[in-house]
Amino acid sequence: MSTPMYNIPGANPVSPSAQAPEPSAPASTARTVAQVLQESRIDEVLDELERDLVGLAPVKQRIRDIAALLVIDKLRMNLGLQAENPSLHMSFTGNPGTGKTTVAMRMAEILFRLGYVRKGHLVAVTRDDLVGQYIGHTAPKTKEILKKAMGGVLFIDEAYYLYRPDNERDYGQEAIEILLQVMENQRNDLVVILAGYKDRMDTFFQSNPGMSSRIAHHLDFPDYSVDELGRIAQMMLAKQHYRFDDGVADVFTQYLKRRVQMPHFANARSVRNALDRARLRQASRLFADRERELTAEDLTTLTAADILASRVFQESSV
Repeated sequence: MSTPMYNIPGANPVSPSAQAPEPSAPASTARTVAQVLQESRIDEVLDELERDLVGLAPVKQRIRDIAALLVIDKLRMNLGLQAENPSLHMSFTGNPGTGKTTVAMRMAEILFRLGYVRKGHLVAVTRDDLVGQYIGHTAPKTKEILKKAMGGVLFIDEAYYLYRPDNERDYGQEAIEILLQVMENQRNDLVVILAGYKDRMDTFFQSNPGMSSRIAHHLDFPDYSVDELGRIAQMMLAKQHYRFDDGVADVFTQYLKRRVQMPHFANARSVRNALDRARLRQASRLFADRERELTAEDLTTLTAADILASRVFQESSV
């Protein structure tokens, strides 16, 4: 029995042998890297990536390498040398809170500015958005998500949950089959990024060789060091117009050293949660002194007590 073809409305299908435009009608007149950079302004996105994300040196370098490849491919296309659209589907592996979604958003913008996608938006989903609970439910759900993502980037978090070999009645395989066809036949209108823990993603690819063969770029996101997490905390505080009191940064470092050893640590996500709880303690502390006239410094400063009251210090001492 032949495999059904899935066509997504509004998408631009392409066959593996699709040819680039003829040399007489190039998409751009750029002939140098500088001209492509000037037209696309992707340097702005790369600078934002460097400025807004702490650490992740290997990831940032890989993004720059991919951007360089796309710029050179753009020049090749302008001279009629490009034989087919490059495969841009990616895999982002790493623990929670390591910046995978943020990098995916920047990647979508780079692809849009260079003309590899029409819109440059990012649609982030999980298994529940793609897989139905009964017969005939999965295909419409998956195609609806793909329709929303067309012209941009589809980011599938914890992608390995799509495949559940222990459940023969699971409908995840149907979603995978639709994805595989769209990733191949409409790759000039959609980039798919699969994300999740590295070991589970490795198992997923081993079980789905068709999916693995369509992934051109694998990026591994390392955990942040304690020093990097401290810098992330300072950036988060500054964006919300808060600051640590004198000496509190050292107290927060001690908090981080304990927290990274505890279960369910999620890198930058855990830092954000810790700061949110510190702000709650600060608010309760200020709220209790109802007659005091509060200054801007009072309202923007987190003290050592706001950090030391965390259960992390109590549990580590026990």
